[in-house]
Amino acid sequence: MTDTAATMTFHPQPQGGPPRPWDFPAPERAVLGNGLTVLHCHRPGQQVVAVEVLLDAPLDAEPEGLDGVATIAARALNEGTARHSAEEFAAELERCGATMDAHADHPGMRVSLEVPASRLERALGLLADALRTPAFDRAEIERLVGNRLDEIPHELANPARRAAMALYKELFPAGSRISRPRQGTAESVARIDADAARAFYTAHARPSTSTLVLVGDLTGTDPVALLERTVGEWSGGAAQPRPVPAITSDDAGRVVIVDRPGAVQTQLLIGRTGPDRHDAVWPAQVLGTYCLGGTLTSRLDRVLREEKGYTYGVRAFGQVLRSGPDGAGGASMLAISGSVATEVTAPALEDAWQVLRTLAEEGLTDDERDVAVQNLVGVAPLKYETAAAVADTLADQVEQHLPDDFQARLYARMASTGTVEATAAVVNAFPTDRLVVVLVGDAARIEEPVTALGLGPVRVVRG
Repeated sequence: MTDTAATMTFHPQPQGGPPRPWDFPAPERAVLGNGLTVLHCHRPGQQVVAVEVLLDAPLDAEPEGLDGVATIAARALNEGTARHSAEEFAAELERCGATMDAHADHPGMRVSLEVPASRLERALGLLADALRTPAFDRAEIERLVGNRLDEIPHELANPARRAAMALYKELFPAGSRISRPRQGTAESVARIDADAARAFYTAHARPSTSTLVLVGDLTGTDPVALLERTVGEWSGGAAQPRPVPAITSDDAGRVVIVDRPGAVQTQLLIGRTGPDRHDAVWPAQVLGTYCLGGTLTSRLDRVLREEKGYTYGVRAFGQVLRSGPDGAGGASMLAISGSVATEVTAPALEDAWQVLRTLAEEGLTDDERDVAVQNLVGVAPLKYETAAAVADTLADQVEQHLPDDFQARLYARMASTGTVEATAAVVNAFPTDRLVVVLVGDAARIEEPVTALGLGPVRVVRG
């Protein structure tokens, strides 16, 4: 045998080129004959089309004592129409290869539809039926109410959900709808019947105060004509959009412990309210908050997870609650969330406060700011590859009364935001003396050490 030396030729490693210019897709607007506002956006190659319908049926419009009726009404929209039973409607959606669901939140109801472009008109016809003549069948509503009642004990047993409920109750006035669970309590949901769901929907869902967003490959399609043939058949009286009440809150520093005897972990939720996306500070606040707790390399994770080993992860975020049509009266929730072992609850809080103090004293670094811009702005083209992602963001803009080019301008503004500006925004967003701390855990073990930290008055909620 002879040995033959193997030789390999190595070619130079390919190098990535400069990123191509990219802007968030710009929609076109129209108003149908029935008064329905339409935003449509052609995305070549996106053969799964996404549709979002926003109905001006906010939670604060729910009748007194019927919290959760908006959720039940929304869930009932794909549970049958005047032409189709619930089973028939589901079968028709399946024949289209479509999915449809709906939910209710503080700004209103939202109905979502995804369907292959080749079945779009047929699916829009089903959507039109659901909007125009929902059945609100008594048996189906009773089933939905029963399902919702079954969900509530599971939510109360979930530490993260329990913490969120406690924070909203603590921050907002007792009489405000936003202080109570979005989908209602066991007592309020139990009162809901088919008549209540139908009355709520009929009173608030009409084309003249609604908006439809359509995104996908619309090659060879006249989107406005298509929508006129389908959802254009939905009729309803003219109405003015509902006024948006201003959000007020009390973020005086304090601690609320929701007692879970024997819990081996403590769920942390630290929050306050801040400005919504109409405020000029929003781009800098997004960057600064990302540096504080938006990723595994953020300030909070670096200390609490990497250095101390207290948690698997802790996050800081800002989430819009509701916005007014004139940019006034809106608010967002600014929060830090995570879970730690019971025995390190107080040390974890102490270290989190030290992170905030150090941030205020020393500021962010240019490297932190650059990483945040790359991760938030640089990956945007990937984030919005699908029609559903684009439609969801366009719907958010409509819901929050923002201009159609807001997202495109937001990325440009974040890219031009400096380190000093991002630092000031995040420090103002999370002042150490204006944070409400909610702890879901074993009060017998954590109350005394947490009180000793001096974060504010400490109250224990039992039961």
